[in-house]
Amino acid sequence: MQFQVATDVFSGPMDLLLYLVKREEVDVTEVPIARIASEFVASLAVIEAVAIDQVGEFVELASVLLEIKSRALVPRPEETEDPVEPVREDLVRRLLEYKQYRDAAVLLEDRARQWELRFARTAAAPAPRTAAADVPIGEVHVWDLVTAMSRVLRRREQRRPREIVGDDTPLETHIERIEAAVAARGRVAFSELFDESLARARLVGMFLAVLELVRRRRVAARQERLFDEIWLEARPAAASPPDAAAPADAESPSP
Repeated sequence: MQFQVATDVFSGPMDLLLYLVKREEVDVTEVPIARIASEFVASLAVIEAVAIDQVGEFVELASVLLEIKSRALVPRPEETEDPVEPVREDLVRRLLEYKQYRDAAVLLEDRARQWELRFARTAAAPAPRTAAADVPIGEVHVWDLVTAMSRVLRRREQRRPREIVGDDTPLETHIERIEAAVAARGRVAFSELFDESLARARLVGMFLAVLELVRRRRVAARQERLFDEIWLEARPAAASPPDAAAPADAESPSP
């Protein structure tokens, strides 16, 4: 049976842009284009590797950011009557609209979860699937993992030229190995998982395994400070809730 990992963890280029703005701790209307453009472009290597069908949208927005950055740093004489501000203002307007709709969606999801808690469950149900880009992963956001992975790929390609080497290791194999290491040691550094001598395809496979483990809530990802090491930690086993719908005189299970 072929296993497929969902890559809708990346909800779009505006989500990445909004995250970078929040990480800079500035108002949305004060987007630091120069810094954000560089960080945005650095993330493209990871998006290209794990979600090639979505990379086009990210490249389009990256080109807008780079255009704003280049025209602001090196204005040309013929552009004096057409300043960069209109392009920047249009981008900020789109970002504000995205933030408005995203905040509304998060609010509706929170209300839906609250209503779900008002009804007793008759049987154990799997946890609702939530796009990882919409929820912090422990203390680490999914885009923090993308940023960390982009640094791994960048270091590897600086030390050795890119090679096209196939890797048919099943994703579940990577998942089992990472989960076993976390269970044995309690926590594992994200960077320790990626031997830079490995083929790029295998590095990407391991990164997808990390995303899938976090999405399934089988490990937690935490980071003490921004840009510090990201740690993958074992999650404590959640206690099963009592069956509220069971009859009062039902026989209790044996211990």
